[in-house]
Amino acid sequence: MPYDATKLKDWQIAELAEEKMPTPEQWQERLGLKKDEIIPFGKTPKLDFLKIIERLKNKPDGKYIEVTAVTPTPLGEGKSTTSLGLIEGLGKLGKNVGGVLRQPSGGPTMNVKGTAAGGGNALLIPMTEFSMGLTGDINDIMNAHNLAMVALTARMQHERNYTDKQLERLTKMRRLDVDPTRIEMGWIMDFCAQSLRNIVIGLGGKQDGFLMQSRFAIAVSSELMAMLAIVRDLADLRERMDKITVAYDRTGKPVTTGDLEVGGAMTAWMRNAINPTLCCSAEYQPVMVHAGPFANIAVGQSSIIGDRIALKMFDYNVTESGFAADIGFEKFWNVKCRFSGLKPHVSVLVATIRALKMHGGGPRVVAGLALPEEYTRENVGLVEAGLPNLLHHINTIKTAGINPVVCINGFATDTKAEIEVVRKAAEKAGARVAFSEHWAKGGEGAIELAETVIAACNEKNDFKFLYPNEMKLRQRVEKIARTVYGADGVDWSPEATEKAERFEKDPKYDAYATMMVKTHLSLTHQPERKGVPKGWRLPIRDILVYSGSQFLCPMAGTISLMPGTSSDPAFRRVDIDVKTGKVSGLF
Repeated sequence: MPYDATKLKDWQIAELAEEKMPTPEQWQERLGLKKDEIIPFGKTPKLDFLKIIERLKNKPDGKYIEVTAVTPTPLGEGKSTTSLGLIEGLGKLGKNVGGVLRQPSGGPTMNVKGTAAGGGNALLIPMTEFSMGLTGDINDIMNAHNLAMVALTARMQHERNYTDKQLERLTKMRRLDVDPTRIEMGWIMDFCAQSLRNIVIGLGGKQDGFLMQSRFAIAVSSELMAMLAIVRDLADLRERMDKITVAYDRTGKPVTTGDLEVGGAMTAWMRNAINPTLCCSAEYQPVMVHAGPFANIAVGQSSIIGDRIALKMFDYNVTESGFAADIGFEKFWNVKCRFSGLKPHVSVLVATIRALKMHGGGPRVVAGLALPEEYTRENVGLVEAGLPNLLHHINTIKTAGINPVVCINGFATDTKAEIEVVRKAAEKAGARVAFSEHWAKGGEGAIELAETVIAACNEKNDFKFLYPNEMKLRQRVEKIARTVYGADGVDWSPEATEKAERFEKDPKYDAYATMMVKTHLSLTHQPERKGVPKGWRLPIRDILVYSGSQFLCPMAGTISLMPGTSSDPAFRRVDIDVKTGKVSGLF
């Protein structure tokens, strides 16, 4: 180490690094785990959360480090790569460090985005297992979620076919009288399949189901994935599982998984998913993988369970938030930390020269197409013009009372002059700054970043939430829009206003998290608007309710829960060596 990342593809680096990857038995000894605290699962054992947290409950927590980013290009700016590079850099300094990352979805992995394993020498291994199902958490979520839909559609069929007396005598069930036009859940699968966004089910005879419109979403957008990210333990998961709103009856009353008597079986499907999976960096620092990537309606965070274990096991725990700081960090700050009771020491804000040039007025960046030459040649003026986006996110982190560290994620095309102008502006704004070459050099390239993060961790902070639980929904949204997005205010549609008024009158919704839904490609609701737009208002057209995870989701625009597969998907380049069984082509 490090490997030549300019000549080797990520999957080739992963293959070489995996030759010396610790075995589950070696991990047990190295991490000081009891024999019954590590659950064998091939190369990637699971950790028994309940046993570990009970044994270590009186041990002080380590330092809590969150990784977020500036508003990204469609290519992403390397949060996972930076998280792994930071873990490797802290390891090079001899620190007891670990991390918690999210499991990638098969949809992006087989499409244009690729896996979320980092890149170059800042890579998570085993890459193939990580990218293709790992220990089955997403599969467990799919089974549990789809079981709820099986329960609902079967119930609707039986209620149509039987009278009230027959229903009670034959099935011991009362009539729920589900409104087929108000089904809240759909089916899920873990691929990008645009042809399944709108479907009709129940075609055939009366024994072939209930005829109605339905839909598929990508698995990681399921409310169950959101619940896995925010529950504190198995008991918390089981309690929430009965509260999921599956549909509404003809009077407008919610029909829940508890009404369908399916919550227990759903939790049973997820009994193993409650435990994080142990992987590692390419330099063999431990990294737990738990919860999924979806960061719109879901919280987009690695799990509270993973962080709770990691903070007990390690002196430094690195966790990652999805999307940019206006979405991912805001949800980490006001949702995840509120639910977990954990307080972060530092937030690492990942920035690239490429992204800042885009915000400065650079040409459009399109995934799958070559970058315009403006992004590969020195242009200090374009970088300077894009700095307001970076400064805006620094200010958001400082508003939370957290110490910000700007990580300039280095590319070979970055110049000293471009880097220096970013460093000076960020330091003037009150942030520490580090230039990092972890992609090219692994931990050695992240020493400056690691030292800077340690210094920030050792400085006292004044963490505070943006709003109290007692603040009503519309006030919360106004606060987020003005403070985090830079909007002049919020405009509510009549439908959203009616729902907000109803939620604000019921005290139970005070405890629900405000889970903002908008594009990640802009501070505004319009993805094409870059930089820090001025003179705009945030439109809220609807509010979705997730009663199991206890989320109220104000919708700024439309969000597709089922992405589409592109014309040149990644699966065209994935293959397997039939003699060795090794997978190639992942990125």
